[in-house]
Amino acid sequence: MAQNRGTPVLQYPLLLPLATSKAIDLALPSKRHQACGKIPFFSFSFLLEDARKCSKFLNSSLLKIKSAQAEIIMAKAHVSSNSATDKTIRGIDRKREQERRFMLHKAKENASELAAKLVQRLIDKGIVETSSVQILHDTFEEQLKKLASLEEFDIQLKVAPIRTLVPDPNIISLYLTQFIIEDLINHSAIQDIYGEDLDVYLATDSIFKTLRPE
Repeated sequence: MAQNRGTPVLQYPLLLPLATSKAIDLALPSKRHQACGKIPFFSFSFLLEDARKCSKFLNSSLLKIKSAQAEIIMAKAHVSSNSATDKTIRGIDRKREQERRFMLHKAKENASELAAKLVQRLIDKGIVETSSVQILHDTFEEQLKKLASLEEFDIQLKVAPIRTLVPDPNIISLYLTQFIIEDLINHSAIQDIYGEDLDVYLATDSIFKTLRPE
C-alpha cells in the first residue's frame, strides 16, 4: 500500500508554476502511461517536493524583505526625529536672535536712563565705590550704545568666562557684568568693586531684565 503523504499545504497557490522544469516533465504522463490510463505517483511526489522547496525559499525571502522594510521604517523614523530636532533648535536660535536684537536696540535707545539706574543700583548694593558718579554714568552709557553695533562673535567672546554663571542669562546683564569685573575695576573713577560675580550679575540684571520680551 502506498504511504499516504497527505495533501501539501502551500502558502502561495501560484508556486506550482515555479517548480523546476524537470519536475514538471516527470509529472506529465508518458504516452505509455496515457495508453494504459495510469499516471506514475512518483512524478507528482517530485513535483510536490520541489514545490515545498520553492515555498520555503519564498517564505524565507519574504521574512528577509519584511525585516528590511522594518529597518527602512526605523531609519526613516530616525531621520524624521533628527529633522524635527534640528527644526526645533533652529527655531530656538531664531527666537534668541530676535530677542537679542530687540534688547540691544532698546538698550541703545534708553542708554542714558538705564546707565543712571545701573550706577545707582550698584552703589546702593555696595558693589561699586566710585569717586565720580557722572564719569561712571557716562562709561555705562557708552557701553550700552556700543553693544548694539558689536558682532555676535565679539559679544560671545566677552561673556565666555561667565557664560555658565546663571541658566538662560540676559545677554546685556552678562556683558556688563563681565565689563565691570574685568574692565571697570581698572577705571580711574573706580575706588573698589565688591562682591562675587553672581552678586554683580544679579544687581545688573535687576535693571536690564525689564528689556527682555515676555
